[in-house]
Amino acid sequence: MTTSGRPELLATSDWLAEQLGRPDLRILDVRWRPDGTGPATFAAGHIPGAVHVDWRAGLIDPPQEGTSGLRLAGPAQIATVLGHAGIGDGTSLVIYDDTLGLYAARAWWSLRVYGYEAARILDGGIRAWIADHRPISNASYPAAPATFTPRANLRLRLTTPDVRALLGSPDALLVDARAAAEYRGLEGNSRRLGHIPGAVNVPVGAMHVPGTQKLRDPAALRDMLLKANVARGRRIVTYDGSGVAAARLAFVLAVLGYDDVAVYDGGWSEWGDRLDLPVDR
Repeated sequence: MTTSGRPELLATSDWLAEQLGRPDLRILDVRWRPDGTGPATFAAGHIPGAVHVDWRAGLIDPPQEGTSGLRLAGPAQIATVLGHAGIGDGTSLVIYDDTLGLYAARAWWSLRVYGYEAARILDGGIRAWIADHRPISNASYPAAPATFTPRANLRLRLTTPDVRALLGSPDALLVDARAAAEYRGLEGNSRRLGHIPGAVNVPVGAMHVPGTQKLRDPAALRDMLLKANVARGRRIVTYDGSGVAAARLAFVLAVLGYDDVAVYDGGWSEWGDRLDLPVDR
């Protein structure tokens, strides 16, 4: 962990308002709705210049028989989706949503796995933008096609065999980003309840200022992590139900300067459904 962190990963509405119109800047709206109305939500009002991507359709592999969770799409699909959105080599990017930054973080992490390091997340999402009386548009902004060259960094993404191999290792720490009740096995949707042995719990929802979608200040975030014994010097692996809150936690850790953080892609949705894997409660 560095001492200063990477605060530049977190864009404020003040900063973004000053950057609107920059020729190299792209703005990505990843608001999503289970009923499929994400594009309609975008069309009704968005940050000027933004384009919309359905992250569930574009950045996730189609479900395969016998698997659970949300698995990251392959490099060709990611490159196609980004290229159509005008995001390519040499562009900068701000991502936002309206869901605690969870979907924005999943998109940020997905791009980072394939070598895109020029993305920020808008702190507080579009709700903070509106609260700060920034402009909203319902205009369409056709993106000029771009070329994105994937350069995979698979150290950022772990699978079930990878996580199983780390169990008991003094050099790695599993961090469960779910709510405390899920971590303790009091509730959940998988075949088994509980958590991966050795994991500590840092509920990602508690990392935000109550009543807002903004992150708490860095000192408060560091205090939360230290109380859970998430310290420097070990490899950190985050997980949740399906890799969304886990990506948000990985983003927070990156902002704070943790430099060896991976996401367990598949998460508890996969681990909890496997009867051959150990579980603690």
